[in-house]
Amino acid sequence: MAVLDDILKANQSFIRPGKFAPLPKNPQKQIAIFTCMDTRLVDFLEPAMGIQRGEAKVIKNAGNTVIDPNGGVIRSLVAAIFMLGVEEVLVVGHKDCGMSSVDAPSLKAQMIERGIDPQAIETLVPDLAQWLGAFDHPEENVERVVSVIRQSPLIPKNVPIHGLIFCPTDGHLEVVVEGYQQCK
Repeated sequence: MAVLDDILKANQSFIRPGKFAPLPKNPQKQIAIFTCMDTRLVDFLEPAMGIQRGEAKVIKNAGNTVIDPNGGVIRSLVAAIFMLGVEEVLVVGHKDCGMSSVDAPSLKAQMIERGIDPQAIETLVPDLAQWLGAFDHPEENVERVVSVIRQSPLIPKNVPIHGLIFCPTDGHLEVVVEGYQQCK
C-alpha cells in the first residue's frame, strides 16, 4: 500500500465531527516559533515549550535558516505579526542538526543521480551549501538568524526576537539570545 493510501486511511479513522472545538486563526499566546523541520521535533518541541494546538504560529524549514532576508521566513513573520497578532518570535535551533553536517558534493551527486540536470544546479544554486543554509554550529546559526530577523526593516523593533537551542534527545531548552533587551 502506498504512503498516501495509509495517510488517507488514518485520516478517515481520525475524523470525528464535533470532537475538535473550532479555534481562532490568531495564536492564543501571540507567539511565532521559527524552527527546523527535523522529524525529531514533531510532537516534541511544542509540548516541551508548553505550547498546545492553537497557541502559536509555527514556521519550519531545513535548519531554521534565513537565506533571503526578504524571503519566505520574513514574509511569514510579517503576516504573523501584522495579520495574526504575534507579539514575540522564538527562533529555535536544535542540537545535532543535519544542516550542520551538509556534504554539498555528495548531495549534488545524489541530485544528479536522481535526474536533476547538473547545469540547472550550477545555474540556479552555484553554491549549494550556502543555498541550503548549511552551518557549522547550531548556536551560531540561531544568533545569526535572530540578527537577520531583528535587522529586517519589515519587523517592528518592539517585537522581541528570542533565540533558543532545543535538545531533541531530552527536550531541554537553552537561551542563546534573550530578545527583550533588543527592544529597549
